[in-house]
Amino acid sequence: MTSLTKILSGLAAEAFAAEGLDPAHGHVTTSDRPDLAQFQCNGALAAAKAAKANPRAIAEKVLARLKADPRFARLEIAGPGFINMSLTDAALAGHVALLRDDPRCGVPLTGAPKTIVIDYGGPNIAKTMHVGHLRSLIIGDALKRLFRFFGDRVIGDVHFGDWGLQMGQLITELKREKPDLAYFDAALTGPYPATSPVTMDDLEVLYPRASAACKADPERLEEARKATAELQAGRPGYRALWQHFRNVSFEGVRREFSALGVEFDWWKGESDVDHIVAPMVADLKSRGLAEESEGALVVRIAEPTDKKELPPLIVQKSDGAALYETTDLATIVDRVRTVDPDLMLYVVGQPQHDHFEKVFRGARKTGLAGKSELEHVGFGTVNGPDGKPFKTRAGGVVKLHDLIEQARQEALARLNEAGLATEYPEAERQEIARKVGLAAIKFADLSNQRLTNYIFDLARFIRFEGETGPYLQYAAVRIKSLLRKADATPLLLDDSRGGGPSRSDGGGVIAAPANPGNGDHRAAMVEGATLSDPERALILALDRLPHTIDQAIAKRAPNILCAFAFELAQAFSRFYAAHHILSEPDATRRTHWLSLCRLTLRELETLLDLLGIEVPERM
Repeated sequence: MTSLTKILSGLAAEAFAAEGLDPAHGHVTTSDRPDLAQFQCNGALAAAKAAKANPRAIAEKVLARLKADPRFARLEIAGPGFINMSLTDAALAGHVALLRDDPRCGVPLTGAPKTIVIDYGGPNIAKTMHVGHLRSLIIGDALKRLFRFFGDRVIGDVHFGDWGLQMGQLITELKREKPDLAYFDAALTGPYPATSPVTMDDLEVLYPRASAACKADPERLEEARKATAELQAGRPGYRALWQHFRNVSFEGVRREFSALGVEFDWWKGESDVDHIVAPMVADLKSRGLAEESEGALVVRIAEPTDKKELPPLIVQKSDGAALYETTDLATIVDRVRTVDPDLMLYVVGQPQHDHFEKVFRGARKTGLAGKSELEHVGFGTVNGPDGKPFKTRAGGVVKLHDLIEQARQEALARLNEAGLATEYPEAERQEIARKVGLAAIKFADLSNQRLTNYIFDLARFIRFEGETGPYLQYAAVRIKSLLRKADATPLLLDDSRGGGPSRSDGGGVIAAPANPGNGDHRAAMVEGATLSDPERALILALDRLPHTIDQAIAKRAPNILCAFAFELAQAFSRFYAAHHILSEPDATRRTHWLSLCRLTLRELETLLDLLGIEVPERM
């Protein structure tokens, strides 16, 4: 199964080749002017330049060959040599029948599946997840779903920050508060208590206090650095305490991920590659790839073509400690050893671009990346109305858990205002509100081009009209309701002679098929009938899903899925407004229309699932 644009590109390629021209010029796209044509081919201009010929003359020769195909209703040349194409209604109806029979709605699986690791989320131990983590989680999850749908093997890695200076800061701060804990007795080597001496609430207090103290007092900072070094060197008490910090933090972030509907395959952190760092550094030294510079070990990564100075990659500080650059390089080594991926995507804020440029160059230059492509998928920030990073009214960081709960409550209020789900059981109403709240958050984030910043406005995001997640959910729910009614609505069969309902000998309406809503999906429109403009537009929109998926993958851009989902919902809305589907007396026509409804629902649900958005059964 393939899309109309690919089918037409094949026909046009054959026509160009028959004229002795490069078949690549036959590329066909959806028309920029749907009022003039359904499709267009602009290849005659490039072909004419290569052949040093008149583009319109080439277009005329190609068009003459295309006219032999009966599927074209209209072929025209516009401007200097653009070829406009429109298909017959029979061709459109035949193609959409094939789409209906394809469980993937015309989207083929990749013929060459890749192994892909997507690094996203990246929370730090002991820190509460907040709105700043939102974009990495949502974009990363959408890309994981997208590549999996394409047929690739995808591994999502949360990559915790659990091995840096913040660990030493926490250890020393807790020691000041509870110096008698066994973990601080250097003479003890265990066993240590199985129960953590701190909760997540404790860590939320301890870390900011420790961080502020280290910034204000150089002696406190040096104390924290020493504790970090002892932790990484294996001091038993500190390792046991660190494990408690890690376990408590894991419990907290699992709750946040579950609430957001995000899952990970790997729960690895910086600590998981600590054993790789020393042999990796030794290997780089032995191969002459790492050299001393002011006491540190560095890898020179600058290239003659660089337009700006790029400092070397530091793999070991002068005091022997590792940096983020070091652990990120070791993480690449770990992933290559574990799954040997074809591609690694790092879904991290755009301000980190230079950091990843250095790490990626170092990994390639040293050969540590193996065959893997390395790519930073950057994104902008979530801002408040003032255009600055989103904060609470009191000026604090907005916790992710609080944001999700706020969205749920706002969704419930909007459902009540709209009179939706008011008669449903309370548990179902709450579940619908949860799904609507998450849809509002996720769609608002993903609908923006990822490198742009956007203003967080929950009241606007959660509307049931306009380009929002709740609007798309409601569009899908409305189709579900229509199909349920179709299954329960008697069908009036058309009398071909008089146009009125046929009647049985007893004068009653002829019974409908046993399941009128689930008739033969391959049935075409009524023979000889023509499609309406909204019907044609819906069919052409439905055909665009494969191209949309291709573009979203190529550009790492979930916003392309969002834009198409909204356009598809609007196309269906216009189709629905123009056709009285349930009261249509002609069995074939009604079956055809209902099959369009089913296909639209399937594509909408597919798109929303790729965005991580659930669709309720009803509202």
